[in-house]
Amino acid sequence: MKIAICSTYVPFIYGGARNIVDWLGSMLREMGHQVEIVYLPEVDSPDTLFHQMCSFRWLRLESADRIICTRPQSHVIPHPCKILWFIHHIRCFYDLWGHPEYANLPDSAQLRGFRKSLFEIDTAALKEAKAVYTNSKVVSKRVKDFNGVDSEVLYPPVYQPERYTKLGTNDEVVCICRMESHKRQALLVEAMAHVTTPVRLRLCGASSGRYAKTLRRTAKMHRVEQKVIIDSRWIAEEEKVKIFGECLASAYLPADEDSYGYPTIEAALSSKPTLSTFDSGGVLEFVEDGKNGYITPPNPKDLARAIDQLYEDRSKTEEMGQAANRAVADNNITWEFVLEKLLS
Repeated sequence: MKIAICSTYVPFIYGGARNIVDWLGSMLREMGHQVEIVYLPEVDSPDTLFHQMCSFRWLRLESADRIICTRPQSHVIPHPCKILWFIHHIRCFYDLWGHPEYANLPDSAQLRGFRKSLFEIDTAALKEAKAVYTNSKVVSKRVKDFNGVDSEVLYPPVYQPERYTKLGTNDEVVCICRMESHKRQALLVEAMAHVTTPVRLRLCGASSGRYAKTLRRTAKMHRVEQKVIIDSRWIAEEEKVKIFGECLASAYLPADEDSYGYPTIEAALSSKPTLSTFDSGGVLEFVEDGKNGYITPPNPKDLARAIDQLYEDRSKTEEMGQAANRAVADNNITWEFVLEKLLS
């Protein structure tokens, strides 16, 4: 079958949205399909967003037997066999609207009109699809609430999950993801001022530079520079396998995240539990408090207590890591299941 995987990217920004496309392409090729990956750049600016969407609408991919669209606004591409693996809306106009700490847009009549038009375009494009899948219950709920469209959850696996394994246990809680304010690495840095054990925090991930500087200033202000390692760069897959394999536990506590996030599953495949917070959205679809990780209120002192508990009660931490590993299969987080759905 000839399959086009369609998505967008923010220039010079790397994250999980690119992985889901690249990994899906690799798996489809391994099955013998012909695959083209179609990327167009997109930024969430109201000044240019509709112009960017026109580029997708004018795109013609009739030579493909089917197209699979992931990141917005690739879902507006017309095709008689369009399958959506919808991973999120343009969130500043959807669930983050009215939250200036994450989406700094004025509540003006002009932008309200823009938002209404965006909803109408997205809804029409979603309804064109032969099937609509999402990456989490959170996103499925948003698609239903905002667009009135039903969807099925299809959890994204990682590429070659067999690479991940437990290599040991050191004294580090690691957070590997893009460094941005809504990922809330700053909360973890602030928590380190309250820990009482010799545990260390390792923060890894690409950053524009500004937020990484904020994290370093926060560590200095709280006098925890010796406890916190801030590695602001893109982490290669092989290195990521090693970091997760050797760590004590993972931490991932974004604000109302779209899905459980690759770090959660990468840690689980490495038999490591994940520390998160009760307002982290899709992460809670995988992490269960006290079973395969810890869920705390989003404040430094509660996080610090959980970090100390991970360090002090190693048998419990080990037990939760094993439970996390089992939960991957229990939740059908496999490429076999994904490909069966996307190709049906």
